[in-house]
Amino acid sequence: MLFGFSNILYLGLLLTNAVAVLSEDRFLQRIGWGSQTSQTGYNQYGGSSVKERLISLINATRTVSRFPLIVLNMVVIVYLILLG
Repeated sequence: MLFGFSNILYLGLLLTNAVAVLSEDRFLQRIGWGSQTSQTGYNQYGGSSVKERLISLINATRTVSRFPLIVLNMVVIVYLILLG
């Protein structure tokens, strides 16, 4: 089997780490994805746009998952050191 369940969990952890370390000032504002650029209203079709939803998802991930990611990263590092 090419991808095991643990590899999928590692991938999810790495992607969450990547989103959590994005700098809003240095990266997100430059591409127009900062929190100030998102409009919290609804578009003409009755919902918010995909871009606005992704901006809010990035901001929520950066806010909520900071401390759980630290603990989870330490657990994974210890696991990989002990059991390889």
